[in-house]
Order: sequence, then structure tokens, then C-alpha cells
Amino acid sequence: MKRVPFRRSAGLMAAAAALIAGPALSAHATTPAAPGGQQTYAAQARAAGLTDQQAGELQQRVDAVRAQEPRARQTSANTLAVPAGTVTIPAPGQAETRNLASPGTALACANGHLCITDGRGYTYDYYYCGYYEFDGVGDGTFNNNQTSGTRARFYNSDGSERWSHVAKGTGTASWTPVFYVRPC
Repeated sequence: MKRVPFRRSAGLMAAAAALIAGPALSAHATTPAAPGGQQTYAAQARAAGLTDQQAGELQQRVDAVRAQEPRARQTSANTLAVPAGTVTIPAPGQAETRNLASPGTALACANGHLCITDGRGYTYDYYYCGYYEFDGVGDGTFNNNQTSGTRARFYNSDGSERWSHVAKGTGTASWTPVFYVRPC
């Protein structure tokens, strides 16, 4: 049975979660990011200037990604480690997507990575070779900063190749029709 892509039901899931959970942070939000005295996710959200309601909304978005990808692991208030690399979710009310664990540092697409920002501001940073489900929505950008000559491939819902791009380079794309990505 083919899994229904997350983006098709994200709005309904978020609305239902908001009705059930309200603006409070989930249990995941109070778990320390890592041992060694690092800030909790809730403290990161407060330090970024988020209200309790905004922090709750952000955590619901993080939880929705975790529900879609069971192997996803939350690493900051708005960033998750996923099998392909990372996903960073924009904080409500913030003009630019930043990892709230280090909000003073702009996100950058490192050498050897394929980075995508979709129409919601979600930033996908791929640095592991493989074939991955993709849940981007709307128009956005990409930075194919992989080794020169490496071809990133983008696929339709049926697995057929939609288009590809040879590194190094940047561009824009409509992400809604892209269901799978192969960064290498």
C-alpha cells in the first residue's frame, strides 16, 4: 500500500493537533537537545522571542514531521535530523528560517550538500546519498552545492523522473509536484 504524502493532509493534522493540544508545548519540547547542559527546546523558543502560542505552533509542526518520518529526531526547537540530512522549520513570526539552537547564524548550504527551501520556508539539507520521500510545498529555491558534476534528481508521485540538475548551481522550482529526491 502506497503511503499518502504528508503534504496532502498536513493542514488537517495541524488543525486537529491545535484543537486537541492547544498552545502548550508537547513533552518533546522540554527534552534537552543533548547531554551537557544545553538549553531545552522550550528555552530556545523563549530565547528566540516566541510567545507560548508560537512555540506551541512550532512544536506541532515539528511533531507533524516526526509523525510522517518515524526516524526523524528533534535536535533543536525547530530542526530535525532525518535519514537524508536535516529539516529546519521556520519559527512563527520570524522573517528568516534559522536553527533556534544557534539563532545568530544564518543557514548555509555547505559544500557537498543539496539544500531546498519550499514555499513554507522549510529548509531541507540533504547530505546523504539515497532516494527519499519529499514533502515540499509551493514554490521555492534550491542550491545544488554537491561535488561538481553530481546530478540531483527530482521525481513525480509515480517515481518517474520529473527533472534533474547538475552541481554546482542554484535555481527555483515548484516543489508541490516533487514527491521524491535523490541528491546524488
